Amino acid sequence: MEIRQLEYLVAIADEGGFGRAAARLHVVQSAVSQQVARLERELGVRLFDRSTRTVRLTAAGRRLLPEARAALAAVDRVGRVAAEVVAGADGVLRLGTSRAFGDRVYRALDRLAGTAPRLRVTVRQQDRAQRIEAVRGGDSDAALVRGPGPYAGLAAAPVWEDPLVVALPAGHPLAGRERLRPADLAGIPVRLAPRRRNPAFHDLITGALRDAGVEPVAGPPFTVLQDTLTALAADAADGAPSWTVFDPVGALPPAGRVAFRPLDGPVSTTSLVVREGPAAPAVPLLLAALAEAADPGR
Repeated sequence: MEIRQLEYLVAIADEGGFGRAAARLHVVQSAVSQQVARLERELGVRLFDRSTRTVRLTAAGRRLLPEARAALAAVDRVGRVAAEVVAGADGVLRLGTSRAFGDRVYRALDRLAGTAPRLRVTVRQQDRAQRIEAVRGGDSDAALVRGPGPYAGLAAAPVWEDPLVVALPAGHPLAGRERLRPADLAGIPVRLAPRRRNPAFHDLITGALRDAGVEPVAGPPFTVLQDTLTALAADAADGAPSWTVFDPVGALPPAGRVAFRPLDGPVSTTSLVVREGPAAPAVPLLLAALAEAADPGR
């Protein structure tokens, strides 16, 4: 059984004759007659009564006509869905992210649902290294990571830029300033995560310090933000001040005896990384939604 045979069956039923069906389908009448006869042989039933000048459906033809229409509708739907998948408006997109990107990701997904309601996005929260490896290995279609790259085997598209905030003891003389520059922090140990955990951010900070003529002084390692702020305040009380820097997402965290000051100069870049080569069709739609989500007022 072929799709065109079902198309001929429906056209004859609609038009009331083989000739008019052939004209509608832009084929010769003999082709319609041959294909319908072949379909009747394959099904083992007569579909049309040809005993009068008007072609009529037989009882079997009347029973099978709705099924033929449903089959053609299903074929048409397959084509439409395939076109939407190619355009990125349907299908599944697997996105790696972090809890730190929470509100922006959810705003982006809300926007994406408005432009591509049949696209399903599965979100996986992973640490940075896992996100990158999942994209590289094909387990995720895209991932949000801090840093512009480069990433071996991956393409990166910047989506957000965020100012950085310095955290330092509230009693330190620099806490009295409204803003800080990298040069202001000379000689004070900085708490950064080991470079292997986030080379892009580590290089961003140490590079900004060196560009300002300051050689970074390594302090205790950054662990998680709240624990680092607590340790920073405790060490200051013991006469060993240090500072750290982060890109806040949302409100600043509560921290007693710690001051937060904007850092002039470097900014934190968040990128969407995908595998090199043709990306998943929905990626351009996701990029547009992420860009809009950067500004809640849009």
